[in-house]
Amino acid sequence: MDSLVTTEWLAGELGANDLRIVDATYVLPGDQRDPAAEYEAAHIPGAVFMDLAELADTNTSLPSMLPSPEKFASRMQSLGLGDGSRVVLYDSSPYHTAARAWWMLRTFGAHDVAILDGGLAKWQAEGRETKSGKETLRHRHFTVWADDKGVRNLEQMKANVESGAEQVLDARSAARFTGEEPDPRPATHAGHIPGSKNLPQGKLFNADGTWKQGDALKAEFEAAGVDLAKPLVTTCGSGITAAVLAFGAHLLGNEAALYDGSWSEWGADLTTPKAMGPA
Repeated sequence: MDSLVTTEWLAGELGANDLRIVDATYVLPGDQRDPAAEYEAAHIPGAVFMDLAELADTNTSLPSMLPSPEKFASRMQSLGLGDGSRVVLYDSSPYHTAARAWWMLRTFGAHDVAILDGGLAKWQAEGRETKSGKETLRHRHFTVWADDKGVRNLEQMKANVESGAEQVLDARSAARFTGEEPDPRPATHAGHIPGSKNLPQGKLFNADGTWKQGDALKAEFEAAGVDLAKPLVTTCGSGITAAVLAFGAHLLGNEAALYDGSWSEWGADLTTPKAMGPA
């Protein structure tokens, strides 16, 4: 299974024993949407709803941090996602949150994971079937496992400012990156990690919501000053849209790491250096 699958491919695979479809739509509280209710109103047949708002570490004040491997495995089992499942993720979020679910699943040991190109919007635009209500779930075994090689923490990021060993790429808007626009979180400095580059996550998509691919995708990274042949770490506001850049890099053969605390941690920490202005 490719990392990015088409609606045509998914339509042909519906009902396969090992296939699991997941709606991973997540929005911010201020967006005044209810993704769980939207899922119940209309979802791809067989899809389950992954609640990214709940699938996080509740022992920290930082938003959207990775949960423990045990919590993650327990939630996946209850959703019917298990060892050997082929998982296809989609969303209907402006933050393209299927990418965060993709990154989390891979971090916690799932290997056959893909994103549906164009998401629910493309599926519905093509007149394909949707279902309402909830799906009947059967628990499956999901092995507790974590591989943190693709995760970066605050101390690692501080060390990287000194060493420059890994390129750092920020998925936030240009105005947030430069500091022209204040951070929405209280007591959080504006600006960016010194030495980082900026590639707003929306630039990785075509007008119809599908992913740019090949040379068009590569051009966006190159325009941001990124060398895809060298190590890369992605960051954003809270670790959500950073996963969009990580998935885009993955499509181009670069297995980028992700700074999970992102600017909500770095920007609020009094010991971290901050930079303002363009990259």
